[in-house]
Amino acid sequence: MPLSEPSYERERFHNRTVECFGYRRADGLWDIEGHMVDTKTYAFHNKARGRIAPGDAIHNMWIRLTLDDTFEIKAIEAVTDDAPFPICGGITPNFQRIVGLKVTGGWMREVKQRLGGVHGCTHLVELLGPMATVAFQTIYSGRERLAREAGRTSEAPKTRPRIINSCHALSSDGPVVKDHWPQWYTGQE
Repeated sequence: MPLSEPSYERERFHNRTVECFGYRRADGLWDIEGHMVDTKTYAFHNKARGRIAPGDAIHNMWIRLTLDDTFEIKAIEAVTDDAPFPICGGITPNFQRIVGLKVTGGWMREVKQRLGGVHGCTHLVELLGPMATVAFQTIYSGRERLAREAGRTSEAPKTRPRIINSCHALSSDGPVVKDHWPQWYTGQE
């Protein structure tokens, strides 16, 4: 169900589009790609770029993370095609600082320690948040699919899945955990 109708007449000013894609590579690694585009619905002047027309990208940025099955970042590529200032794209080499990190609990805290403030780009750092979610969606389901296709059944996890208690639906005392991971169910029997 979509949002309710707004109570007041409105005029749209800003659009942000974020797209993320997950890929299995032929070498067994995983690529997670993110793309962010910001546009305005009106023309305005930018000191560095001149007139920016409605719909022209203010920010047009890309990231590719390459991860292994343990969610460790093996490589990263960051690109800034459009930005408000010519200097913006110059920070993309700093994103190499997160190679070796694992996309796991505390991920964004670690990213911000290495790429926060003047050491990174706010927009590219923000893009890494939804990319982490796509990494989980891609790698966990991808590994299960590959196991099924190889004729192997999924084994019950030996340690408590980190996804438990990450949201309302995955509460350790709720029906989803009881059904999927009964050994970690904490509710009433």
